[in-house]
Amino acid sequence: MSMTKDCFRAFPRAPLLVQPTPLERLDRLSHELEIDLWIKRDDLTGLSFGGNKTRQLEFYLGAALADQADTILITGAVQSNFCRTAAAAAAKLGMRAILQREERVPGMDPLYYRSGNIYLSDILGAESISYPEGENEAGADAALEAQAEELRKAGCNPYIIPLGLGHPPLGALGYVLAAEELAAQIGSFDAAVVPSGSGATHAGFLIGTRRAGITAPVYGICVRRNAQLQKDRLEQLTQNLADLMNAPRPFGSEDILTWDGALAPGYGRAGPATRAALQRMAITEGILLDPVYSAKTFAGLLGLLETGSIAKGQKVLLLHTGGLPALFAYQNELGFGHGSTC
Repeated sequence: MSMTKDCFRAFPRAPLLVQPTPLERLDRLSHELEIDLWIKRDDLTGLSFGGNKTRQLEFYLGAALADQADTILITGAVQSNFCRTAAAAAAKLGMRAILQREERVPGMDPLYYRSGNIYLSDILGAESISYPEGENEAGADAALEAQAEELRKAGCNPYIIPLGLGHPPLGALGYVLAAEELAAQIGSFDAAVVPSGSGATHAGFLIGTRRAGITAPVYGICVRRNAQLQKDRLEQLTQNLADLMNAPRPFGSEDILTWDGALAPGYGRAGPATRAALQRMAITEGILLDPVYSAKTFAGLLGLLETGSIAKGQKVLLLHTGGLPALFAYQNELGFGHGSTC
């Protein structure tokens, strides 16, 4: 069942996305892995190195424009792609951006705090504030609200892009539409592999594929929580999204698939499986992945092949969500050398 345009008329959108993003067959990896492997290039959504957050921000910034907001506030990790893309979107729309940086990844070196998304956000003119915790969504949202209240007292009209599950998942609507865009490009597939962090991309993509008539399993690769915690989060988030759309959730709990075999050593850290997956994609297909989301997602695909969850000969879709600026901040974490001479 295809999404009707009427379903989205209640949700204003900001014109941020370069679409449709390309769908490419990965010929060499298809041969090596003995599957029919395709990649949806949402690293090419446009707007400051692209990435999946552009699709989500169309709806958040649409709501902000409808509210005549002049300032947006958002919270995320120090190297947050969401914050960097929000800064770019705010610049494009003539708004002020305040980015709250959470300490989610302990033990990182100084380069992590000045390169990658931090550097780009500075170029984009965003303001930054700090939040000392990394696993307190309610506290992070409350800190944004306190900042917003101070802005209101100063005569500003702020709009908060929230983090916690207690808020309507407007951003996930972007991936309901993305899944329909993909369905028109690919027709069908046997399995999809997507990152699963905040859950908005995973939730929207799952609902979108089911509404487009695609019943293939969608595996969410955990980048922040273990598989059970992430499944619990997706249970709530997909129901919240269905409620927001005023429609029944088009699947049961058994359709929410999470896999955490590449999560170690934790959020924002690249273990051996992630590092190997990142380099394998680069040297085999010339496509760069990021160490926090997309490389773990590809590592998850490889792990699912090893366990037999994805079978030889199947047509498999890998969602590339961008995040490439983090490569520069993670140089020391990844430890790749300078190559060899001939």
